[in-house]
Amino acid sequence: MGLRFLVVEGNTRGARQAHKQAYGLTLSESYAEVLQEIEGGAVCDIAFPADEGANLPDAAGLESYDGIVLTGSHLNIYDRTPDIVRQIDLMRAVYASRTPSFGSCWGLQVAAVAADGDVRQNPLGREVGFARKLTPTEAGRAHPLLEGRPAAYDAPAIHLDMVTALPGDCTVLAGNAVSPVQAAEIRQDGGVFWGVQYHPEFSLGELAAILERRTDILVREGFCRTPEDALAYTADLAALHRDPTRFDLAWRHGIDAEVLEPQRRTREIRNFVEHRVKTEKSARGRA
Repeated sequence: MGLRFLVVEGNTRGARQAHKQAYGLTLSESYAEVLQEIEGGAVCDIAFPADEGANLPDAAGLESYDGIVLTGSHLNIYDRTPDIVRQIDLMRAVYASRTPSFGSCWGLQVAAVAADGDVRQNPLGREVGFARKLTPTEAGRAHPLLEGRPAAYDAPAIHLDMVTALPGDCTVLAGNAVSPVQAAEIRQDGGVFWGVQYHPEFSLGELAAILERRTDILVREGFCRTPEDALAYTADLAALHRDPTRFDLAWRHGIDAEVLEPQRRTREIRNFVEHRVKTEKSARGRA
């Protein structure tokens, strides 16, 4: 029997539709595709906790999944609006269900807050395009989440917020000059969460589609001098997505095989499936 995943979409309905218009899929739909590419035959359900009245799984429903994955989001968790509080509450239920869970960016932030950590704006500003020189901590070098990652690596990223206060039972696994918490394991109420602040699930095509909708931010915050510069940057990323052998573009933007090769870029998700989801499923099968 194939693996069953629940993909928890972090965005509100309007943001989901905007992403789908730009990229052809919502964040959760593209995340589900990544999971199905990693694990052929996987079944992925999608939940929308940002939506009022959404039909969310109860405790037994959460326990029935082999793994739960949280996507990114346009929201800021410190706003604590009802669409955010519902997601924090769902993550608390995920911990209590003890189902293996993983999250990217917003997913890590929700998991931290649900375990009584805190998230604030990064005083150094936004990390956009790529998180550079990600470096495993001593704990991270021995942790299965980062198995196969080199001593320093880059990954797709776009975020302004970061974990600023660690939950009580949290192990930081990687950081960089922009944020000291780029990967972590959090334990709460018998559940174990693995998460990253970057986006191993993003192809260069999806990253380009996101940044193309945010050219005003790229210019306003000084990443690009003009809107034309910003569009040229996103066009390069999209071209490199279509043809990963474009050495000229890879060289120009400092993008190496850790990003260009899908198996390497999605390393953390693959490790989660292999070392948490399959291991837990096997253990439950023996019980």
